[in-house]
Amino acid sequence: MSETQTYGPGGVDKPSWRGLSMADKTQYVEQYSPLIKYLADRLASRLPGHIIKDDLISAGVLGLIDAIDRFEPDRGIMFKTYAEFRIKGAMIDELRSLDWVPRSVRKKATELERLFRKLEQELGHPPTDEEAAEAMGIAVPAYLKLLDEVSAINMVDIEAFRSEGSSGREPADVYEILADENGVDALAAIGQQEARQVLVEAIEALPEKERLVVTLYYHEELTMKEIGQVMGYTESRISQIHTKSMLKLRGRLADYFDKKKPQP
Repeated sequence: MSETQTYGPGGVDKPSWRGLSMADKTQYVEQYSPLIKYLADRLASRLPGHIIKDDLISAGVLGLIDAIDRFEPDRGIMFKTYAEFRIKGAMIDELRSLDWVPRSVRKKATELERLFRKLEQELGHPPTDEEAAEAMGIAVPAYLKLLDEVSAINMVDIEAFRSEGSSGREPADVYEILADENGVDALAAIGQQEARQVLVEAIEALPEKERLVVTLYYHEELTMKEIGQVMGYTESRISQIHTKSMLKLRGRLADYFDKKKPQP
């Protein structure tokens, strides 16, 4: 069974995947179990040590089963692309249910995000470390330490794509947005082209180092350690650069969706 197969296991021509037998679903779970583990490893690498990876894997299995039940071949999306989205979404939902990030850390991340949005509007460009630290009235080392504290929640919030403007269609996350041409086609099929363009423009506006880290992490799928080796930085420094990038992108997305909300 290939990744590009359109319908069910064994090439069975079915108008819908709904109603597959348990044996068929088990076959898909077995085939995509390496993908589930890979996604769990990538996510867990950015999380505190008390997060149990097995919980993410279990959530990923449920996400895959959900993908099998809800997949619609007629929409022209590769199953692997759709399954990745559902698997990652299930893992993110599991993390939210655990409420694993202290409120104080969430507050700091929100404050940083607002600061970046404010400074970019005032300066006309994404702020440097020195500019951000000066605006906060702290030294650069203290600012970098703050980035380390909020690094655990530095991913673009998938909820940003579950907006009223999505018209009930499936949302996309940064993995799909930075995917290859197949991913772009999938995004168009799920009605997220406009949001994708906003994020692409925001990524292009990032400073060169931040843009490179985002590209290597999400498109080339290198680890933080591998990116550090490529760029000549420590893994910790790459994590800080990634955190800044994500907070800036979240701020740009927040601006976009604020403008999309109906005016009273």
